[in-house]
Amino acid sequence: MQALIFDCDGVLVDTERDGHRVSFNEAFAELGIDCVWSVERYGELLLTAGGKERMRRHFEETGWPAGTEDRDALIATIHKRKTAIFMHLIEEGSLPLRPGIARIVDEAIANGITLAVCSTSNEKAVQAVVDVMLGPERSEKIRVFAGDVVAAKKPAPDIYNLAARTLGLDPGHCVVIEDSNNGLRAAKAAGMHCVVTISSYTGEEDFSLADRVVDDLDAGNVDISFCRALIDA
Repeated sequence: MQALIFDCDGVLVDTERDGHRVSFNEAFAELGIDCVWSVERYGELLLTAGGKERMRRHFEETGWPAGTEDRDALIATIHKRKTAIFMHLIEEGSLPLRPGIARIVDEAIANGITLAVCSTSNEKAVQAVVDVMLGPERSEKIRVFAGDVVAAKKPAPDIYNLAARTLGLDPGHCVVIEDSNNGLRAAKAAGMHCVVTISSYTGEEDFSLADRVVDDLDAGNVDISFCRALIDA
């Protein structure tokens, strides 16, 4: 086993419903945009990877805010404010790590296994989750690949391919922890093993490609020995 790679949202922290959704709604309100994403609507939008892409999809389906002249600029403005709000939530410690995350990170460090996070979310927000929730001693050992660092987002394998190339990894010797069908498909398309930890929005998704599906890492007894067994199988 060469590397353990995590998605961020829904994997490190169950952020989608009570973190990103809340932050988007607060940003909409601050900027005077008549838009509120319900729990159900945000669940629908999660089928599209990336916050900017979700906003674009929503406005294209429901109508752009009145007076919008530059759609790209509007998306960028909202996303910048939303990211600042989200980072404040993280810095407050409002969204705790999911069960087993700190444990398996420590196991990986103790065994000399490379650690990375691959996410379609904003890089600053992902780095804040890693820095604040996992702490500086762990964070300095984790490489983050996030946001617009690749052209095609999950379910395309691009971000996992980039991590493998950058870190000099053999994809077949990597284990990914994901929580969504999009992420699972991306990891598998990159030739990596994948364990799914179901999050608040993903319980009904198709995980038939996964090497294992668990409620969380502790409940599923997922540790480094288990990950090595996947690779050796």
